[in-house]
Amino acid sequence: MTQRTQRIEDYALIGDLQTAALVGLDGSIDWLCLPRFDSAACFAAMLGDENNGHWRIAPAEAGHSGRCDRRAYLDDSLVLETYWETSTGTVKVIDFMPQRDRAPDVTRIVEGVSGTVEMGSVLRLRFDYGHVVPWMRRSDGHRVAIAGPDSVWLRSEPEVKTWGQDMSTRSSFTVHEGEKVAFVLTWHPSHEPRPDLIDPYEALEQSLADWREWSARCQYEGPYRDAVIRSLITLKALTFAPTGGIVAAPTTSLPEELGGIRNWDYRYCWLRDSTLTLEALLSAGYLEEAAHWRNWLLRAVAGDPADLQIMYGLSGERRLPEVELPWLKGHLESAPVRIGNAAVEQLQLDVYGEVIDSLYLAREAGLKSETHAWNLQLSLLDFLEARWREPDEGLWEVRGPRRHFVHSKVMAWVAADRAVRTLESDPELRGDAGRWRRMRDAVHKEVCEKGFDPVRNTFTQAYGSDELDAATLLIPRVGFLPPDDPRVIGTVDAIHAELGGSGFVRRYTTDATTVDGLPGAEGTFLVCSFWMADALRLTGRVKEARELFERLLTLRNDVGLLAEEYDPAADRQLGNFPQAFSHIGLVATACALEPGCGEEAG
Repeated sequence: MTQRTQRIEDYALIGDLQTAALVGLDGSIDWLCLPRFDSAACFAAMLGDENNGHWRIAPAEAGHSGRCDRRAYLDDSLVLETYWETSTGTVKVIDFMPQRDRAPDVTRIVEGVSGTVEMGSVLRLRFDYGHVVPWMRRSDGHRVAIAGPDSVWLRSEPEVKTWGQDMSTRSSFTVHEGEKVAFVLTWHPSHEPRPDLIDPYEALEQSLADWREWSARCQYEGPYRDAVIRSLITLKALTFAPTGGIVAAPTTSLPEELGGIRNWDYRYCWLRDSTLTLEALLSAGYLEEAAHWRNWLLRAVAGDPADLQIMYGLSGERRLPEVELPWLKGHLESAPVRIGNAAVEQLQLDVYGEVIDSLYLAREAGLKSETHAWNLQLSLLDFLEARWREPDEGLWEVRGPRRHFVHSKVMAWVAADRAVRTLESDPELRGDAGRWRRMRDAVHKEVCEKGFDPVRNTFTQAYGSDELDAATLLIPRVGFLPPDDPRVIGTVDAIHAELGGSGFVRRYTTDATTVDGLPGAEGTFLVCSFWMADALRLTGRVKEARELFERLLTLRNDVGLLAEEYDPAADRQLGNFPQAFSHIGLVATACALEPGCGEEAG
């Protein structure tokens, strides 16, 4: 079988708010987990080769690796249109996943635009991340694949001829101008009867209507609206509708370095990512989604504050054991492929601050306060007060030794500060504002004494460290110090000089493996570059901020999506895709650059 040659940025996203698929420029769906984001993949060619599962629909003339001529999302939706222009005519394929009532459906509508085009479909279902070949049979004109707990039905309207070849299901058909052929692939548990069939054309109209209605609620009307709405749609697509949980990305193990081992599973709900997603949604006026997420958060973190995890499953699951899948070669030979994430066991003290800050933001945005939510925050503060002086693994989930990370301490300050602000705005609430002021002052004093290098005039990654960390760019944004403080300006300048290669920003220096305990390097971290743009704006360098932001916009792929990282030397995206963190940064910076948010200065 052929190893996939698609780059990460060659993919587009479709989804139904419970799972998502990635469609390549060659018309092949190379990644899909059913029925949930964190379920085992039935198409895993993106992490191996064609024998690990894929579904390609393309003109016969396009050949094995032929790419489309153009593609785009229809309006402000998650419905993808892909066009091919052949020697005999033009055809388009419309890919989408309708929001489900019961079962997930992948719908692909082939439509003749002009002339006559011979089309082909190749479907290789491989359950359990490309490992299990299902038994295929015919039933009522459908193709049915069954293996263990999984059952998938494939049908077409009108019915086209299918046959088995090379452990795949194939179709060949011709479309003339104005003709349409719709394929629907439906999953359900193998022990249950087949769910009701959807009408693919009615589903298309409903999907478009749903997305248009949702997108119309966006309150951002600035110059970057197209980029902002696409990022918001992507964040919405990464939301697990039944619970409100938000995954960091719909993929696992897309490499941070081609051929390297920095390959992680991001199909879970990080409190940090989810909190920043909440901020992005609130900035664009999506209060309903913010309330839904807050309810997920309160359910997930309920219990002993000492047991707070940095991430949870889609429904708040706590067990996310990390294992490797040796039968998958990895994206462009980047192994290992991992599922689960051992970072769930880490101590990351900044998460307490982010949770408390997010609940504070929700209250400030007008969401109705909940007594049990405030009681939860008090419990988290009690824990943090006793533990903030300890070292931790920090924001970047390093797999080296624990350290006193400056960002973690700053977020402990944020937790105490938001508690003080909340009590000052609502004195009727239970709590000791004086106690949290004392904690806030103690954290601030220690960070400024131990986390700042006066010789270089910059905050460092950790106490006693020479390393820098892009997370310290957030110091003025969270209010720890004012933007005009010389220590803030010095930190921005130092990070720009030392971590800002090729005009974009790395998280930290990976040359010293003692920091994260891993060999190899990684690309520039996109959200860190957005943070730099924010810091430049806050410190009065608005022109530079806007120029950096607009450079970042050019890194999006042809349909407006961003991965976690970018390799300037190879000019390609790296890491899991699309990445919530990157799109959160885009929305936040675009909103901050709105007229009135900062002085236009050089």
